[in-house]
Amino acid sequence: MTPHIHLHVLASGSKGNAAVVEGPTGSVLVDCGISRKRLLERARETGCDLTRIEAILVTHEHSDHTSGLPVVFRYFGVPLVATAGTATGRTSLADLPFTLVDHDATLNFGGMHIRAFPTSHDVNDPMCFRFEVRDESGPDDELLDAVAWATDTGYLTDEALDALYGCRILGIEANHDPRMLATGRYPSWLKARVASERGHLSNAQAAEALPTLITHHTETVVAMHLSEENNRPSIVIRTLAEAMGAQPVNSTYTEARTSDGLLSICAAAQHHALSIW
Repeated sequence: MTPHIHLHVLASGSKGNAAVVEGPTGSVLVDCGISRKRLLERARETGCDLTRIEAILVTHEHSDHTSGLPVVFRYFGVPLVATAGTATGRTSLADLPFTLVDHDATLNFGGMHIRAFPTSHDVNDPMCFRFEVRDESGPDDELLDAVAWATDTGYLTDEALDALYGCRILGIEANHDPRMLATGRYPSWLKARVASERGHLSNAQAAEALPTLITHHTETVVAMHLSEENNRPSIVIRTLAEAMGAQPVNSTYTEARTSDGLLSICAAAQHHALSIW
């Protein structure tokens, strides 16, 4: 695929999440669990032009995805899109003028077709998104580019599997290493929540899904929402690389690539931004 969509993961993890998806004519912000100051700093780091934002899409109501929304919404003044469950799921969001959609809605912003799909998390009606650019001038409506990711989900729903398939940029949650979670400091109830079907995908679950999602169109896999307590980027990269027959490009396992150089595997982070063009 020829790149028509660019992804800027400005923060990813349990302390705050925000990402900007740039399309041909504009951008969307997905979630904002960080401050406006932090959002602007990260955007400057990546060269991401926030003046192009046409909408804010919200995956679910947890504070690490929404704490910055009241201030950021007033700053941008663009449509704020969420399910009714998300919009009513937190008192801090009650006064925001949400545009309500179903978790399988189709939207159009920034020259992109955006398809929502349901995820499985312990909230009121979560969703994630697939972003596409198509050649509408041709007879076959050819797919020119696609970016999608799924985080904050205990398993990949059928809709998620369909939406994640064949993207040029594929983001997938790799929240925890099962052994680290089992032996870590979390209390038993929290360990059970994280590992449940309404919790978070493990590295192993992400690795198991990759071979069914990746096609010859896929250029980059981004591991997202890594736990700082129960995971390490090097463990994630090693696990996902093994599933795809990829090799590390350095001794610290911050990135891996297949031998033909066509597929790269990397990890988004909590404290610094990642841009994929």
